Amino acid sequence: MHTLETIKLLTKEAIDLGSEFIALPECATSLHENSTITKNLAKPEGENISLQTLMELAKNNSIYLLIGSLPIRCEYKITNRSFLIGPDGKILYRYDKIHLYDVHLPNGEIFKESDTYTSGTKAIVGKIKEDKFKIGMTICYDLRFPNLYQVLARNGAEIITVPSAFSNVTGPYHWSTLLKARAIETGSFIIAPAQTGKHECGRTSFGHSLIISPWGKVLSDGKKKVGVIFKKINMEEVVIARKSIPSLSTKKEYSTNI
Repeated sequence: MHTLETIKLLTKEAIDLGSEFIALPECATSLHENSTITKNLAKPEGENISLQTLMELAKNNSIYLLIGSLPIRCEYKITNRSFLIGPDGKILYRYDKIHLYDVHLPNGEIFKESDTYTSGTKAIVGKIKEDKFKIGMTICYDLRFPNLYQVLARNGAEIITVPSAFSNVTGPYHWSTLLKARAIETGSFIIAPAQTGKHECGRTSFGHSLIISPWGKVLSDGKKKVGVIFKKINMEEVVIARKSIPSLSTKKEYSTNI
């Protein structure tokens, strides 16, 4: 509940700045390393207090709200699910994280999301503002799989969201670089809200929520602070970037000697 109250306060701050679209990080209201705890806390959408509260928040403020992700129970499985909520408080789109974070880091840390979640199978492009804006939805570790971003962009995504709880080990070396690469490769705006600091479970997240232009320029960086980053974006930049570097429309098939 404390996290939800913090989200409400930060949402008001973002709206006061002029935000119409607000994005929250992965595991937006809870983060646990223990898979048993996550499984026990996971609820179906209709019983998920966080989801219901955030849907009401979007409705009360007439905003588009991206919930980076919540653990959602679906019959006999749990999925790491991102939600795009409309100004009427209704769920417009759902995206289940496709690439699960199963890694063994050099410092000895081991993460195995597949112990907790079942992976998604479907790429999602959401349409908002009477279909004027198209948003590709991804989550954290998806960032390392550029083909997903190519698919989203080729299917109309002009903004791609990357809500994350990025490791503090890989973050300093990979986070900004990979986000810039995905922006440049697709000619898309990247909006990447990120968890930051040390969590109650003992895990530490890298932070640095970023907004990046289609040309790969960092427009706003949240650094290590808990707070709001804000930027008005001009969608014409997507058109310019894709005309300048038309890689999305010049895909070629090729053979190998393997």
